[in-house]
Amino acid sequence: MLDIRQLRYFVVVAEEEHVGRAAERLHISQSPLSRQIAQLEERLGLTLFERSQQRIRLTRDGQTFLAETRALLTHANRLESLGKRLGRGEEGGLCIGYIENAMHAGVLPNALRVLRVDRPNVHVALYNLSSAEQLEGLRQRSLDIALVSEPPTTDDPDLLGFQVLDDPMLLALPEQHPLAQRAALSPEDLAGQEWIGVQPRQGADDEFVSACIRAGFTPDVRMQATEPFTALGLVASGLGIAMIQKGLSHNAPPGVVLREVPWLAFTTPLWAAWHRINLRPLVETFRKVLTDSNPQPLPESEGWGILDERQATISAPSPAP
Repeated sequence: MLDIRQLRYFVVVAEEEHVGRAAERLHISQSPLSRQIAQLEERLGLTLFERSQQRIRLTRDGQTFLAETRALLTHANRLESLGKRLGRGEEGGLCIGYIENAMHAGVLPNALRVLRVDRPNVHVALYNLSSAEQLEGLRQRSLDIALVSEPPTTDDPDLLGFQVLDDPMLLALPEQHPLAQRAALSPEDLAGQEWIGVQPRQGADDEFVSACIRAGFTPDVRMQATEPFTALGLVASGLGIAMIQKGLSHNAPPGVVLREVPWLAFTTPLWAAWHRINLRPLVETFRKVLTDSNPQPLPESEGWGILDERQATISAPSPAP
C-alpha cells in the first residue's frame, strides 16, 4: 500500500524541482525528505526524478505518475472532508419508521423541518410501519429511529424510548347531530349514542371502552374503523360519533363538529425509540430534535417495536464535496 505522506512529499518536490526548497515548504529537514522520495522510488521500482547538482526534474514516467498522484490526493482530501462531515452528523442518511399519528400530529414533519435547517445535506427515508415492525427494524439496524404507539418494555436489552406526544382526544359529531350545538356535554349525553370505534393500535379499543366506563357510561360501538380518517368519514355521513386525536382536528372533513370532553380521560400517546448502541452522530442529532422539545422521558431501561409497510423518501440535494 502506498504511503499517502510519501505521495504528498513527491508532489511538493515535483513542483519545486529542488529538494531544499521542498523541505522548507514541508517544514522538514532535507535528508529525511530525500530518503522518503528514494523509498517511494524503490517501492515502485520506478525512477521518478532526473537528478543533477543544481536541480531535479521529473522523468517522463514521473510526469505520468504525478498526474495520477494529484488525482488520488484530491480524492483523499475529499474523502477526509466527507468523513469529518459524517462524524459531525452533517451528512449521511437516516431511516425513520413512523405510525400515521406521528405525521398527522405534526411531530415528524416538524422534526424533519428542524433537521433540514441544520443538516440540509442529509438524506431521509421514511417507512410507514406498525409499531412492532419498527421495533424489529431497530433491532436489525434497518431503522435508525422509530415513532411508535407503545413504549419499549422496561427490561428491553436493546432499545430505549422517550414519549414525545400525548395527544388529547376530541369528540367528533355529525354536524346535524342534536348534541353538536349543546353548550356542555355530560357522560349521560353520550351513553345512548351509536359509536364508531377507532383502533389505530393494538389494545386501543379496550382503552377507549375502559375510559368511557370510568367516565360513567358504556359506549355502544356499532362500527369499527382501523384508522381515524375512515372514522371521520363515517361521522360526516351521520353514521355515528367517534373520539379523534386533537392532532387530526385540522383534517376533519365538512359535516363534522369537534367538541372537547375533558372528563373523558383518554389520550393517544406517541414515543420515539432508538437502539441503545448508537454509532452514528446523525442519529443522535435527530433523536435530540425529537426529544429535547418534550419533557416526558421514559425510564432509561425501557425499549420498543416496529410498524407497517408503505414507504416515502425525502432527499436533500447532494452537494459537490
